[in-house]
Amino acid sequence: RPRVMIIGALKDNIDTVMCYVPKHSTADSASILALPLAELREKLQTGSLSPEDVLYTYMEQTLAVNAKLNCCTEIIMESFDQLKTIGSNKDGLLYGVPISLKENISYKNYTSTCGMVKNLDKPAQKDSVLVEVLKKQGAIPFAKTNVPQALLSYDCSNPIYGETKNPCNPKKSPGGSSGGEGALITAGGSVLGLGTDIGGSVRIPASFCGICGFKPTAGRLSSLGVNSSLQGQKSVLTTPGPMARDVDSLALFMQAVLCDHMFELDPTVPPLPFNMQTYKSSRPLRIGYYDNDGYSQPSPSMARAVREVKALLEDAGHTLVPYLPLKLDHTMTELLLRGLFADGGVTLLEQHKWSSENKVLQKVSSQHCEMLNPFLLCLYQEYTNETISYWRKINIDVLLCPMIGPAYWPRYAGKSTPLSYSMIYNLLNFSAGTVTVSTVTEEDEEELKHFKGIYQDFQDRLFKEAVTGGVGLPVSVQCVSLPWQDEMCLRLMKEVEELVARQPVRALISF
Repeated sequence: RPRVMIIGALKDNIDTVMCYVPKHSTADSASILALPLAELREKLQTGSLSPEDVLYTYMEQTLAVNAKLNCCTEIIMESFDQLKTIGSNKDGLLYGVPISLKENISYKNYTSTCGMVKNLDKPAQKDSVLVEVLKKQGAIPFAKTNVPQALLSYDCSNPIYGETKNPCNPKKSPGGSSGGEGALITAGGSVLGLGTDIGGSVRIPASFCGICGFKPTAGRLSSLGVNSSLQGQKSVLTTPGPMARDVDSLALFMQAVLCDHMFELDPTVPPLPFNMQTYKSSRPLRIGYYDNDGYSQPSPSMARAVREVKALLEDAGHTLVPYLPLKLDHTMTELLLRGLFADGGVTLLEQHKWSSENKVLQKVSSQHCEMLNPFLLCLYQEYTNETISYWRKINIDVLLCPMIGPAYWPRYAGKSTPLSYSMIYNLLNFSAGTVTVSTVTEEDEEELKHFKGIYQDFQDRLFKEAVTGGVGLPVSVQCVSLPWQDEMCLRLMKEVEELVARQPVRALISF
């Protein structure tokens, strides 16, 4: 369908929503929107706030935000119907909490295009497992959010729904591929969102937009009903993950969905409930750290953020141990990229079948097919084992490292992205999350003028261009743990969040 028809359909969807949503006083709306998820949940469960008031408030805010940022693809009309029966889920951990969904997550009768024209007019036959579980826990999915074409990008633009803007600076990208989620949550249109991550697709938009994002161990959450442009690819694993304003909200999401209902709906998921004892533990940690991985030079603000957080953690009684990722020059090309496109890009090309970019992609694919050797894919388990052995040798519990940032100018993500800071943990299947800890300073921007990069090639030059003009934009750090130790990762994220909160505030640009 022509894009103008899509825009028209979305406008009709929004106009219909306006008929459902009664006007609220500014004071009431502002107080609801200001509540952290933990407090909002408590007020909903005690009855001091009604699910109707909360949903209508967030719906109004979402419509206002979307008009400025173009971050939503559809409003889920069934959210209004859910209000009529939500009382039956009052014991749920997320009772009455509105939640936004990334566009590729299936909701019955709604299309998940992954930003691809080919996938239009193919509504889901049923909810994804996670949507079913969220509803059972009382959450109200109310909006779907924008993604880049085919999801494999850290921008947020596609031929169907157009380009999403960054709420911290509308001229900058919100990141991707969960960029619509990052923009909507930062601008106050959602208190909790569900994205997916195959190479940083939750963590990067969280970094670019100034919120928190978490990539669990792949397999910890069900992926049934979560759509991808590379279905069947097993080397670089994708996983659903939550996005929110604070770490406690991420932990609450994990606690809510790691339940018997999910384990029954998807028996392939190990029945491991959330370990609250680990998350709440206060024992001192041995934390590995690095501010430069030796493969991609970080921006000045990326490196500074790690150094500052390292000092805070040491002052709090933790032990910080130098760490350096193994063999990145070999791993990035021989394992990561070849594993991701082990079929020579055929699957991705098929997704672009109706795209104007198809001829370009065919040319790129044919140029790189000779690089692909499926035999090399078996090496990724060996690399994982080597990395785990390294962790054991230096005896660390968790890892602190940079996260890509600050926000790029649009259309740079496909040209230069230091994937070694994010996608490596998809390859390893370690859990990883990002916490916003600072903003770009004038000193960072001045230092960036002298940025050369490790290889001093065109990708280093493009990265420098992409992150220029970032003064005042959010800066994050990344926390990482071994597979299946998701609670330990969240615990470090919470520790970082609390330590940074005690420091003098560097205010983010407000939307």
